[in-house]
Amino acid sequence: MGWLFLKVLLVGVSFSGFLYPLVDFGIHGKTTTTSQKPNIVIILADDMGWGDLGANWAEAKDTANLDKMASEGMRFVDFHAAASTCSPSRASLLTGRLGLRNGVTHNFAVTSVGGLPLNETTLAEVLRQAGYVTGMIGKWHLGHHDSYHPNFRGFDYYFGIPYSHDMGCTDTPGYNHPPCPACPLGAGSFRSPDRGCYTDVALPLYENLNIVEQPVNLSGLAGKYAEKAAQFIQQASTSGRPFLLYMGLAHMHVPLSVTQSSANPGSQRPYRAALQEMDHLVGQIKDKVDHTAKENTFLWFTGDNGPWAQKCELAGSVGPFTGLWQTHQGGSPTKQTTWEGGHRVPALAYWPGHVPANVTSMALLSVLDIFPTAVALAGASLPQDRHFDGLDVSEVLLGRSQKGHRSHGNFESRAVPSQQWGGWGLWRPADSPPGTVQGILHHRWSQSL
Repeated sequence: MGWLFLKVLLVGVSFSGFLYPLVDFGIHGKTTTTSQKPNIVIILADDMGWGDLGANWAEAKDTANLDKMASEGMRFVDFHAAASTCSPSRASLLTGRLGLRNGVTHNFAVTSVGGLPLNETTLAEVLRQAGYVTGMIGKWHLGHHDSYHPNFRGFDYYFGIPYSHDMGCTDTPGYNHPPCPACPLGAGSFRSPDRGCYTDVALPLYENLNIVEQPVNLSGLAGKYAEKAAQFIQQASTSGRPFLLYMGLAHMHVPLSVTQSSANPGSQRPYRAALQEMDHLVGQIKDKVDHTAKENTFLWFTGDNGPWAQKCELAGSVGPFTGLWQTHQGGSPTKQTTWEGGHRVPALAYWPGHVPANVTSMALLSVLDIFPTAVALAGASLPQDRHFDGLDVSEVLLGRSQKGHRSHGNFESRAVPSQQWGGWGLWRPADSPPGTVQGILHHRWSQSL
């Protein structure tokens, strides 16, 4: 337990104030130059639909910055989350392992005392050992007590909220179904009769181990994230060491909150305005990367799962993956389901001079692949005492291969013409309406035996 005591002592002292720059950028690993190892920025949207990205779906018109990134980098049209809910998807991103291996199969609650099991090794821990400065900004949702805090899971710096921003009251609740009240005034707590509304505890905003705002001002959160991300990128670049920045955005999870500076907020529905705000935030981060370390920074944008259909007009678009059979039975094909709209997510890769520009990849990839791929790009080594479900897909990213995961199982839809993938074929239902691209993959035994 000596290592844990030392870790607690270092983090507790360093994040209390004046030693912050020294600890974040000076003591972990060897000093290395950015020319040797790439900086890595991972941006994870929350509850964003595959069809919200304009580059994916022509009906979408609100992601100008992301669409520009797609034209300057690589777009993945068959990219999947490892789970269709928040905590399991995030745990898989940071461990490269499915929930049945890493122990995270359900979302953590406000009252949860645990988190991502402490015997799991995170991407941040591996890269920090390889000399990286590591930062996490945004939603964590992998445990918020004691050793489950991001500062104890490999991140030198943390700024964000410990779980989803609908899991605590705020002074400005934003748009949600059902609408939730603001935090109660005065002493005492108030239990909202609406299921899903939290009013006992105000949503906290952390900077490292300290709560710096409670309740969180949702309308200013995107601006704070952009500011902290820019500071981290600048300080890490100045240090001469490579960095990992993992950003868990609040967008597009409810409650939706849009800043007062948004263009014509009253002329469009809240979801579109929030999507434009998220796109602007991503654009700010990319601009900072471009102005600071463009040639040596790999940026990966994706989502944690599909949109939350129960939120109706406050949820995003699955594009063509509407799950006709499932919806005809009165169900949902989106978040919290294993239907394709629940786990197929938008994904982009950007690294000028390395990732080819304006390329669309059909490779079957997953959030699980981020861990082993980032480790490979950093020249680090995977832990040898465990099995990884993700693949090193750096060859796909660099335009040298289209080989991803092997198709297996049943997928209810594909946005491609009827065709065959090896031993798999696409079956188009006879009762599908004209022009649809819905289908069901079924195994062609004659080709696989």
